[in-house]
Amino acid sequence: MSQNKSEPIWDLMGVIFKAHPWHGVNIGDQSPQVITSYIELVPSDSVKYEIDKYTGILKVDRPQKFSNVCPSLYGLIPQTFCAEKVAEMCMEKTGRTGIIGDQDPLDICVLSSKTIAHGDVLLQAIPIGGMRMIDEGEADDKIIAILQGDGVYGNWKDIADCSEQLVASLKHYFLTYKDVPGEDDKRTCEITHIYGVEEAHEVIRRSQDDYQSRFGELKNMLTAALRG
Repeated sequence: MSQNKSEPIWDLMGVIFKAHPWHGVNIGDQSPQVITSYIELVPSDSVKYEIDKYTGILKVDRPQKFSNVCPSLYGLIPQTFCAEKVAEMCMEKTGRTGIIGDQDPLDICVLSSKTIAHGDVLLQAIPIGGMRMIDEGEADDKIIAILQGDGVYGNWKDIADCSEQLVASLKHYFLTYKDVPGEDDKRTCEITHIYGVEEAHEVIRRSQDDYQSRFGELKNMLTAALRG
């Protein structure tokens, strides 16, 4: 079955039903240079939201217990998955063994000079780098991107264009947002590397491969069922 023949069915499904932000939204034809991103959390949120992976509905994960504020838009990259290939790259870069993928979509931080008031939105983002984060032995990379067409960040091409303070703010948030004051010794995550645009592209490609390995038959099965 060719992809072109199946597209009218999926176009019709998109008109009738709201797409699942993880499985039902295309990452985009220009990936990994430009990628569709689903935003779950904005800097003004005092509650941490995240997608419910089964329903695709944005849900409350937990209130932010302390003063941590995410310094960027934050969400996921549709049709990505962090499993064997993402974990393999993490081990290659860190020299460690026994790391696994976190079994979630690939996370993304999107820098924007404009206020986006709430999550549950799609936008076009341009990756410029990323953070290699390991949380309890799981690869949990954070891609860093800019909002396409942004008037302030729009010309940035690589993580080297970011100020040290901006990168430090992102690192601080992800290293501390789960911390309980006075219990720093119980921290479970670390950031081993800040990497540039080419490595970010490779992480995205690997996460797409991991998604294909895990969910690649999903669309074919649904298309067959719709065709009867």
